[in-house]
Amino acid sequence: MTPTVPRTEVPLADRIAGSLVGAAVGDALGGPVEGYAPEQIAERHGGRVRGVVGPWNGGAWRSARPIAPYHKGDGHVTDDTLMTHALVRVYATVRDHLDAYAVAEHLVPDLMGVPRWIPELEAEAIPLQRIFLAEKWLVARLHYGHVDPREAGTGNIVNCGAAMYMAPVGLVNAADPRAAYAEALDVAGAHQSSYGREAAGVFAAAVAAACVPGAGPGSVVDACLGLAKDGTRAAIEAVAEVAVRHRDFETALAPLRAAVAPFDTVGPDYRAPSLGARRPSRLHAIEELPVALGMLLVGEGDYRRTVLGSVNYGRDCDSIATMSGAIVGALHGEAAVPAAWAKQVAEASRLDLRGPAAALTEVAGEVFARDVRRRRAHEAAVAALTGAAAGTETAR
Repeated sequence: MTPTVPRTEVPLADRIAGSLVGAAVGDALGGPVEGYAPEQIAERHGGRVRGVVGPWNGGAWRSARPIAPYHKGDGHVTDDTLMTHALVRVYATVRDHLDAYAVAEHLVPDLMGVPRWIPELEAEAIPLQRIFLAEKWLVARLHYGHVDPREAGTGNIVNCGAAMYMAPVGLVNAADPRAAYAEALDVAGAHQSSYGREAAGVFAAAVAAACVPGAGPGSVVDACLGLAKDGTRAAIEAVAEVAVRHRDFETALAPLRAAVAPFDTVGPDYRAPSLGARRPSRLHAIEELPVALGMLLVGEGDYRRTVLGSVNYGRDCDSIATMSGAIVGALHGEAAVPAAWAKQVAEASRLDLRGPAAALTEVAGEVFARDVRRRRAHEAAVAALTGAAAGTETAR
């Protein structure tokens, strides 16, 4: 008999929908102002961004930045969402926990061989033609270089590329942050190393922790601190210490940047990285994850406050808002995400934002059932080895 979910508790299916839709909406809101400072954003938009806005360069979006001729804005999701949905498709194929080999065997062929609608290109294309250079690395190393998938991330620039699409790992491991952390580290090994890989594990853990009944911003951050290592842990601690003093993102923008700056290798000008940028280190951290967690605390888990804070922070704000939006959605379910924003983003991007959630919910149920069988088999094996009754704690 299936246990009844208490009326006061948000069902897992709703949390998965909230997380994936929340991530996509945050991504779309942050895309048009990515790379700019809070002061530049306020000047360009006559104040803080409060919803969907148009491209930074208006009608010249296609030619203003030749290296990135993308229609960022008007509700279009970016590569953060494209990669997230691609990872969901891998789960839908494998229907079990993933590892670095699943990335090589399924994610890479998906990125380079299946045309899909790309909102920022306003055309159907293979995802490889849109994703950033750090993600193209997956194809270069795994498909063309035949590198061991577990080591393929070594040598890539260290950034948030792997972390930004790890929400599905947290959702498949809902309410088990430690398992989410371990799985994400394995998956991300194909893509990233050092603190970029660590951020992927901690972000997945944050999403899993958000699914724990009764969870809140504080418990999510505590779960991250319980797992994070080296500079990533130190950066989250520093940002959280500042974030709890603020309840308005306006007053938190500069203090959060100051708190994370010692750990961030990119430097003060996001579009002109320092010479030490994105190199492996045990002392540094990517900026995006600590700031997303900081905005979660500042916004007290409210979607609008949390995500708009992430967006107006600037710099890599589409990824920051993707992460914070995913966590809030996992905490509260889809109702937390403003329906008007979700509708606008889905229509503008010409994407079904709920379809991936339905697919992942089905997979998560199958994986959990399989995990239960595996755990019971292990318990029985240990009981046979120790003489203890299966399901009871063995004597220490």
